[in-house]
Amino acid sequence: MAEQSSVFDMIGPVMIGPSSSHTAGVVRIGRVARKILGKAPETADITFYNSFARTYEGHGSDRAIIAGLMDFKTDDDRIKTALDLAKEAGFQYKFKSVGNASVMHPNTVKVVASSGDRTIEVVGESRGGGVIKIGSVNGFGVGFNANLSTMIIMAADKKGAIAFIATVLANEDCNIASMAVNRKGKNDRACHVIEMDSKPSQVTIDFLKHLSWINEVIFIPDIDF
Repeated sequence: MAEQSSVFDMIGPVMIGPSSSHTAGVVRIGRVARKILGKAPETADITFYNSFARTYEGHGSDRAIIAGLMDFKTDDDRIKTALDLAKEAGFQYKFKSVGNASVMHPNTVKVVASSGDRTIEVVGESRGGGVIKIGSVNGFGVGFNANLSTMIIMAADKKGAIAFIATVLANEDCNIASMAVNRKGKNDRACHVIEMDSKPSQVTIDFLKHLSWINEVIFIPDIDF
């Protein structure tokens, strides 16, 4: 009898899984959350919405999101056993499903991950073909796809902040592909999301981190690297 293929067999050269939406895209969302957390998660609460809520187990999205949080790439054969590997590593996770979130994309997943005293929340959409959109980070709308080097800066909402950050990156010869700013309110916290064609130096990242009005700088390289 011929050997039956698993739903997690290789399809093409860059993906493990039966569906780019349910596996490759979900792995990428998990990897973005891991980069934002900045370390291996100890716990995670994961909520699948809409069509994901109905199919995440059968299509392997549960394994995919855990694999991404463990920083596995989309072609990593360990995706197949990610749940077992997470348990071996002491990584505790819970899955939830919400099937009627009408305002959300059909393939949406929310990750709340923690390590030590740090907790982050990331909401991502898997849009087909492995393409993702990160809708929000820690309650701020962001709207990036992680295909370019991306910097997230949490800072005070102050005059000249956008121009200052753009100038610092220009002096690094970083070409800005897009830049968006979302704030909680006037003179409150603001979230700058900057997509670039190249990575700034660590010196520049450290310089921005040490400015008194900047609370946090998160750098995410092209998510497939």
